[in-house]
Amino acid sequence: MAATAKWSFIRGMYAFGAPTPQAYLKAALAYNPKDGIAEKVRCPTLVCEAEDDLFFEGQPQTLYDHLIGPKTLMTFTSAEGAGSHCRVGAGRLAFGRIVDWLDDTLKA
Repeated sequence: MAATAKWSFIRGMYAFGAPTPQAYLKAALAYNPKDGIAEKVRCPTLVCEAEDDLFFEGQPQTLYDHLIGPKTLMTFTSAEGAGSHCRVGAGRLAFGRIVDWLDDTLKA
């Protein structure tokens, strides 16, 4: 678990441009899809969710509900072998579906 936590902090600090783990946590806690933030997104948005995600259960649906522009909620299931966080073990399936969405969306 320590390796996962370390990776999460390093990745989070990078993504938020935070110089310390404390700064990352402060920035992450202030970030949410409520209060009009998600509603500012106007471009077509693909929100992916894994059926049995251990880390972010319910968050994809919450984000999807707050988006007001063109949106798609793509669910990956355990029956497909893609129900875990980040669709672990089903990269080909996930990338295929995501690229198909991009093709359809950018065609329009």
